[in-house]
Amino acid sequence: MPTRHLYLARHGAADAFGNLTDIGRRQARLLGERLAGLPVEAVWHSPLPRAAASAHEMARHLGNAPVSEAAELIDHVPYVPRPAETPPSWAGFFDGYDDAEAASGHKLAETLVARFAKFPGTTAAGTGRDTHEVLVTHAYPIAWLVRHALDAPPARWLGLESANAALTVIDYRPGLPPTLVMFNDMSHLPPDLRWTGFPGGMRP
Repeated sequence: MPTRHLYLARHGAADAFGNLTDIGRRQARLLGERLAGLPVEAVWHSPLPRAAASAHEMARHLGNAPVSEAAELIDHVPYVPRPAETPPSWAGFFDGYDDAEAASGHKLAETLVARFAKFPGTTAAGTGRDTHEVLVTHAYPIAWLVRHALDAPPARWLGLESANAALTVIDYRPGLPPTLVMFNDMSHLPPDLRWTGFPGGMRP
């Protein structure tokens, strides 16, 4: 059965200006090395510099896989929950979002799903064979794709955090629901490079 394998990665650690740091480059390089044995045929990245730089660093280890920008992978809030859906700890986060901004973010989230969250038979390049694509993006788009894969309520993207250069894998097959293979996996990173960009607290 043909499978579309999506390897989702948050960009490496970045500075206050949104540029990849030396730590971020190391993280991206190590993730590229982890994926080097796979037949990756495309690397897609967000338009933001930290994601683009991470994608190019990873692609050095991925053979001749082309690296391209995908506007759908831009950092955005995919869904602004209604007050009844919003956990108290998140309530203040959405105070600055008006209806137009919320609708724009959700429309972008829908285009993200429409482009990438499908099995090969519904893609432009669908040929009945397995495909392997790397998506270098941000925590919120990854959370939205995971929520979609699990068919969870829209507000459940909240709190699905991803660390810098962590790996999430989702498989799409014809006639079956998506399969979440792994989420926020950092086993390719040494302990001192794990959990960056993740909310603080004790980590295993």
